[in-house]
Amino acid sequence: MEEIIKIDTSQLGEQFVNARDLHKALEVKTQFNKWIERMIEYGFVDGTDFWSFLSKTSSGGRPSVEYNLTISTAKEIAMLQRNEKGKQVRNYFIQVEDRYKKLANDPSYQMALGLKASQLLLEQKDQIIAEMKPKALFADAVDASDGSILVGQLAKTLRQNGVNIGQNRLFKWLREHEYLGSRGEQYNLPTQKSMELRVMETKTRTVNNPDGSIKTTHTTKITGKGQIYFINKFLQAA
Repeated sequence: MEEIIKIDTSQLGEQFVNARDLHKALEVKTQFNKWIERMIEYGFVDGTDFWSFLSKTSSGGRPSVEYNLTISTAKEIAMLQRNEKGKQVRNYFIQVEDRYKKLANDPSYQMALGLKASQLLLEQKDQIIAEMKPKALFADAVDASDGSILVGQLAKTLRQNGVNIGQNRLFKWLREHEYLGSRGEQYNLPTQKSMELRVMETKTRTVNNPDGSIKTTHTTKITGKGQIYFINKFLQAA
């Protein structure tokens, strides 16, 4: 079987493909960063269907966001292209999956894989713990946040990651890209797009005025998922 796209295997025997390799194999004309962002928005889940990570550049520049995809995810993305090349790549993945299933049922292969996994866990235990700890702490910090963050705080986080943007410019960018309303009562409030992506939320507060009237205020905040979403988006565009 001719290799159409490189398929890698993790140390524990799980197969995956790099999103850039898939982009090339499908002969997509759209810029990679815009294309993969659109594909992910179809509902694929980070950590289950794909894994995003920062890749260092050889020139020492700003790291780029890269993606590894499960074979199932890559196959679905190929189907989404709705063209002959997508069909060809999808059929290739189906053949690879069939061959992999037969190999996985081979007792000798299972034994070899089990021995390899045990050896790797013993040799790399400390390294795995060291690499996973900061990621786990970051995830815990985001997930444990019960109030999300303000747009101004997101701008500060972006600057800490090398993105030159302030609060006002970030508000303008969010309006221009339809994450925030741009007019009327919905000005600077999350749009339907933001709510569906679960990247923003609105905090409502009621204030009793001295004259007895009641004033309701609405504050836009960035969810934990939104913080990761927007940081990745700005790093990709840089």
